[in-house]
Amino acid sequence: MKSANVKELLSMTPKLQEVTVNGWVRTFRSNRFIALNDGSTINNIQCVVDFENLKDDILDQINTGAALRIKGTLVESKGKGQSVEILVNDIFVHGIADPETYPIQPKKHSLEFLREKAHLRIRTSTFSAIMRVRSALAFAVHQYFRQNDFFYFHAPIVTGSDAEGAGEMFRVTTLDDKNPPLNDEGEVDYKKDFFGKETNLTVSGQLEAETYAMALGKVYTFGPTFRAENSNTSRHLAEFWMIEPEMAFYDLDANMDLAEDFIKYVINYILEHCMEDLQFLEQRLLDEEKSKPQAERSEMALIEKLKFVCENNFKRVTYTEAIDILRNSKPNKKKKFKYTIDEWGADLQSEHERFLVEKHFKCPVILFDYPAKIKAFYMRLNEDGKTVRAMDILFPGIGEIVGGSQREERLDILKEKMAALGIDEAELWWYLDLRKFGTAVHSGFGLGFERLVQFATGMGNIRDVIPFPRTPQNAEF
Repeated sequence: MKSANVKELLSMTPKLQEVTVNGWVRTFRSNRFIALNDGSTINNIQCVVDFENLKDDILDQINTGAALRIKGTLVESKGKGQSVEILVNDIFVHGIADPETYPIQPKKHSLEFLREKAHLRIRTSTFSAIMRVRSALAFAVHQYFRQNDFFYFHAPIVTGSDAEGAGEMFRVTTLDDKNPPLNDEGEVDYKKDFFGKETNLTVSGQLEAETYAMALGKVYTFGPTFRAENSNTSRHLAEFWMIEPEMAFYDLDANMDLAEDFIKYVINYILEHCMEDLQFLEQRLLDEEKSKPQAERSEMALIEKLKFVCENNFKRVTYTEAIDILRNSKPNKKKKFKYTIDEWGADLQSEHERFLVEKHFKCPVILFDYPAKIKAFYMRLNEDGKTVRAMDILFPGIGEIVGGSQREERLDILKEKMAALGIDEAELWWYLDLRKFGTAVHSGFGLGFERLVQFATGMGNIRDVIPFPRTPQNAEF
């Protein structure tokens, strides 16, 4: 008999049909009631055991975590909380779970404890819900771009360029770490390395994606990126996934239009397809916040926050306007911001971004036209000579979620900016070629996928929205 998954069974009308299901035991009560889950849904299916049909040695093997195949009759449930249940006729034990050592017991575990058991935490309701939402978001990303005539581009993971100019990159080398070859200046001779030059793990696929956009029109990357930033905050990972579309013939306004439409699409997708998981995560968040002081509690519940993004037009505000608002705000005047805003040119912090979204405008915000000195070299310089065509999208509860810009398409100005920052033209000769041969206005943006998943699930720590987090001093599993 073909097996069904739990989600399918829970949606069926019970007609005393014989069914088979495989899954893992969440709980086993009174040696009679098995709560079985196979990951297809947040919900378990109750399987009712008849002692007379089963041997005692089988029952002895059924504990939380055991993997079972259950055959039985699907009937209308007599208990609360489920519409159907299975009257068990036969149980096959795929694998037992020793109750003395199995760490994921049917009780509340701290998120810190579960990070130490990242290979098993997916068996909890919280993490299975998070990862189903993550999977749905990833599917929606590809579906959106496919429907809008983008081509999926695989950017290289090993690169010789630093797209962000921050220098926080992981080196890739095959040289002997104890006795590397040296050049005449006594420095490591990377000409003798595998690639014949110094190479690193990529921080962004943007520069390479631009090359393909200037031939295919509209492309996007969606892959792993790496930052060797020694940060242990709840907002940083050393390995994470980035969504980076690049579009030829798009100016900044078209770029902002696309980014807003894209975000609304993927969030609407999970509201439509992941409601049970979102409801569970919302209740989890509400329960967690009961222990917090009133001032630290979220103003909006999770699903309300997601609908807030989808149902509101994003307010577009220049950086200069935002600075004026922040400088004159009560939190700034009363020194309640950790970072006081005193003058134009300040790099905005999360507290400032959230104030603009949650307190002042009360809707998602797109800030644009930032000071050139706090943005990357590849962003198009405005006519004022001091700002660039950059934009950031700000969300409630999280601050910046998207960063993008119109790219600098003018060869002479790009060269001037690179020279001012000490960027060697020889390293990016191919990038400069795009400005020599058929240059055109073009734009793009980057969205950290884990930041999006964190917003969509309400999780407070980014380490809890990626299967195996990579952070300083942690590359377990």
